[in-house]
Amino acid sequence: MSAHQHEARPGASISLTALAQGASLRPGESVWAALETDLDERLRFGKGAVLLTNERILAFQGDEKKWQSRDLLPGLALQHTDHAGVGTLQLRDASERLAVWRFTLGRNPAALALLAQFEHLMQQLDLPPQKRQPLPAEPQEDAPEAEDEKPPSTWTLFRLWRFARPYKSRLLAGFVLTLAATAATLVPPYLTMPLMDKVLIPFQNGQAIDAGYVAMLLTGLLGSALLAWALGWSRTYILSVVSERMGADLRTTTYDHLLRLSLEYFGSRRTGDLMARIGSDTDRINTFLSLHLLDFATDVLMMLMTAAILFSIDPKLALVTLAPLPVIAWLIHTVRDRLRTGFEKMARVWAEVTNVLADTIPGIRVVKAFAQEGRESERFRTANRHNFIANDRLNRLWSLFTPTVTLLTEIGLLIVWAFGIWQVSRHAITVGVLTAFVAYIGRFYTRLDSMSRIVSVTQKAATGTRRIFEILDHVSSVPEAKNPVPLDNVQGRIEVRHAAMRYGNRSVIRDLSLTIEPGEMVGLVGHSGSGKSTLVNLICRFYDVTEGAILVDGVDLRQVRVADYRRHIGLVLQEPFLFFGTVAENIAYGKPEATREEIVAAARAAHAHEFILRLPQGYDSLVGERGQGLSGGERQRLSIARALLINPRILILDEATASVDTETEREIQKALDNLVKGRTTIAIAHRLSTLNKADRLIVMDKGQKVEEGAHDELMARRGHYWRLYQAQARQEKAERERMLAGADHAHLAAVLATDAPPDTFPNPPQEAAQ
Repeated sequence: MSAHQHEARPGASISLTALAQGASLRPGESVWAALETDLDERLRFGKGAVLLTNERILAFQGDEKKWQSRDLLPGLALQHTDHAGVGTLQLRDASERLAVWRFTLGRNPAALALLAQFEHLMQQLDLPPQKRQPLPAEPQEDAPEAEDEKPPSTWTLFRLWRFARPYKSRLLAGFVLTLAATAATLVPPYLTMPLMDKVLIPFQNGQAIDAGYVAMLLTGLLGSALLAWALGWSRTYILSVVSERMGADLRTTTYDHLLRLSLEYFGSRRTGDLMARIGSDTDRINTFLSLHLLDFATDVLMMLMTAAILFSIDPKLALVTLAPLPVIAWLIHTVRDRLRTGFEKMARVWAEVTNVLADTIPGIRVVKAFAQEGRESERFRTANRHNFIANDRLNRLWSLFTPTVTLLTEIGLLIVWAFGIWQVSRHAITVGVLTAFVAYIGRFYTRLDSMSRIVSVTQKAATGTRRIFEILDHVSSVPEAKNPVPLDNVQGRIEVRHAAMRYGNRSVIRDLSLTIEPGEMVGLVGHSGSGKSTLVNLICRFYDVTEGAILVDGVDLRQVRVADYRRHIGLVLQEPFLFFGTVAENIAYGKPEATREEIVAAARAAHAHEFILRLPQGYDSLVGERGQGLSGGERQRLSIARALLINPRILILDEATASVDTETEREIQKALDNLVKGRTTIAIAHRLSTLNKADRLIVMDKGQKVEEGAHDELMARRGHYWRLYQAQARQEKAERERMLAGADHAHLAAVLATDAPPDTFPNPPQEAAQ
């Protein structure tokens, strides 16, 4: 490309202007797409940029920003590839490569957009440059999913009705009891009017007290109090029972839905955040349902019924009584909007605290190994500081709001006293009426003050509800079949047809086709990032292919129920995961109904029976969290026993012996020999020598199958597999020489010199060895 100096085009958008600093455009020339590159040709970090205009491609690499350009002519082609975290764009003509630009895959969406514009532009080369039109801009499909920052509305709480519906009869009974209890509490102030006007005031004027009448009024007061107590207890118990069951249903439903989501969902979520949603958020909702919602309903009923009674006694005094109500309602509405924003932020910062705990406690061995206690303590201190800062901001608002509402209610009560005394002086009302009004208005404003306090917990519950429904609304990327095909009598024939798979911006599998026959053992080999583990994940249907299909016994996996299919798969991972519980419970995890005889038989086949008997309680010995009480080899043999117990037709071995020593590898290999018999087996191995029993090897590179065949056949081809094998042989030889050179004892050196790896491949052909 010829080098030219340019200046930035005036009027370009901010992002394009930043990239095009120093590059001047021709008259009528416009930028269609731009890419910021961050790697040079030797894969070192460095600044660069590629601009596509309606006439040419402009590019620079390095801090000097010496722009190069090439006019767009027929025969030019732009090729895009990505591999192992690096994306590449190559500009070629019919005979040679003209330019290459490399970038990390965070820039891949921009590269794909530039490629699309380039291909669209090449179709318009017969038009004058000024008449060429770019493709319309589209949102990036691969952009990470952003969490909705909009504060939750109180109406979100109505979505909880789906959990209340099963208990609607109890809720109706609770509402009726609430109505009756509220009515009963409004009786005493009404009885104070005759008590004042017909008993106490006449007595002060010299009239005798009618003992029977007084007894009747006092009996009414006592009866209404007892009735209110009984009704209040009944409604509280019924609604508390309902709310507890709703909370339990909410937690269970959320957890069940979470388990049905694909691995893709968990890859973009923090463990601590999910724990906070199912734990503290559901507790917050449950507290609101069991306590505050009941109080809110009581408050509303009390205010409505009180207002009705006040207007029935004296409309003028009632209007004066309710005068501060609009101001308080406006204040509540204003504060509510700020509170819901604040509580949303509080939920996020609390999730930060939980995330630190979820990261640190399971990884405490790594923290201590690298002496990073101080760093993790500072992380927690920072997250905790963010938490109390968010709380402080909210408390400042709340501390002002609550006394303000109290002040307004006191002012309202003062207005009632003033207006009431004036009405009494005019003989418009009696002292008994004023006394009843004061009693009722006291209850009215007490309930209004209580309602204002409920605003806080309501917004907390609304925030928790939205966070819960963000999980429940998420649709799994591995959906269940609408009309599932039954999968009985599985033989284990696996067929991959033109499969493709992307992780976000990365294309990991490309147009892959292969067939594995029932009972065949196939080894997957290739460099790290070649797509081996992704292919296994697709076969297990942890992810779905973006193109093509995967079939088992001729049936597309997407037409089969996920649980039905996975019952036929045994998985042995490089890092086996054990649950807190007994050894027997961990072995029987995939088949909880297994008898002790079946568990012991599986352990014997996995060569685990002997070390299990050496444990304090044998098969009933507790395994620490994640199997911390066992060695790596012991954990691996337990995972093999777990896979043996379910007797799968398809077996996946993902680096099953990669992280153990030679002696332990021998024991694990013996267990694996028992495991693979008669099963369709797909094995990924770091050490190629562990695949000597494979019927066939599949060599993968950049998400594609590049070679296939037996070991000797592949070695004779001197291709990808031969280079992998030679490189690993040299590495192992160098490691053995270093171990021998560093041995302090002669007998140790002798042992190492004669200790060959188990079950190695036959020697390579003579030409390959040379």
